[in-house]
Amino acid sequence: MITIKDIAKEANVSEGTVDRVLHNRGGVSKKTEARIKKILDFHNFSVNPVASALAMKNKHSIAALIPEHNASDLFWKSPFLGILKGAEDVKSFGVQVSNFTFNQYDPNSYFNTFNTLLETNPSAVIMVPNFSEETKQIVNKLESLNIPYLFLNIDIEGFNNTAFVGQDSYMAGYIAGKLMNLSIPKPSTFLIIQARHNITKNNAISNRIKGFNDYLTKNKINSKTLTLKIENLNNSEKTKEKINSYLKQHPEIEGVFVPSSRIYIVVECLQNTYLKNLELIGFDNTPQNIECLINDSVSFLISQKPFDQGYESIRLLTEYLIKNTITDKKLYLPIDILTKENVKYNERNEFTQMDDV
Repeated sequence: MITIKDIAKEANVSEGTVDRVLHNRGGVSKKTEARIKKILDFHNFSVNPVASALAMKNKHSIAALIPEHNASDLFWKSPFLGILKGAEDVKSFGVQVSNFTFNQYDPNSYFNTFNTLLETNPSAVIMVPNFSEETKQIVNKLESLNIPYLFLNIDIEGFNNTAFVGQDSYMAGYIAGKLMNLSIPKPSTFLIIQARHNITKNNAISNRIKGFNDYLTKNKINSKTLTLKIENLNNSEKTKEKINSYLKQHPEIEGVFVPSSRIYIVVECLQNTYLKNLELIGFDNTPQNIECLINDSVSFLISQKPFDQGYESIRLLTEYLIKNTITDKKLYLPIDILTKENVKYNERNEFTQMDDV
């Protein structure tokens, strides 16, 4: 008997897209919808009412609390798409998913958005614990209501989260240190550019920096690191002046490490004389960062598979809600080293793969 999976494969779309066409939920381009309907008619396919009834009977809801994305900061679009894809794939199990986004630089936005989320009475919550104090308050509320929660992307110790899905950020930083040493295999000075808002609020950033420094220390590399803290890492005259002025004051710097997804902004701010003579290493395969990699402005990007983070979070919590078991308390995704030569082969295009939605 033909299944939704078979229809999706033949139409070259996701199972969730077929499901939306079957139930007239919209959100599918007319061209894609017509192609799917033609295949459905050819196979005389119809929805199994018994399976649908079972799914409705065992309904659970997952609410995701993640940072919003925009044109200048696309990183969070990828986990968002992963969550959407996961949501499509678990609908048949009677699980519904809702997304709630907040301003990642505003703790009030984080906390207020959580309160809005809580009004939907979720069965479980996926959250990015962006602010320590507010996270404590959120977790206390969730635990008082016996709502299980999963940490996505940022891992904070001392909480009873059901699971964590993301990167081993310490090891990613350690690898970055090794890559920098391989690129400049002699005693040198490396600059770490850190946005001030990340200094105390993002454990992933601080763990990457620790890993980077530990590689140099543990392997007795006779190089040193300097840290430049910038209040708001954006492409402004103030940021340009601060970065280039610092490099002028420290001509011994030969490598720059940016432990976040904003390395493309550093590239935009650097004067050409510095850009040509520095090795740059950063994180995440956003379109802007990949462009810097391809045009040789950046030597390496370290990917944390953000799409998979979103998808696996949905999968794990669905498993927990249905079976009351969890297979991975800490699901660390592969640490991929991206270069100009391998970036187009390394990952699917996460930012365009759901163009039928």
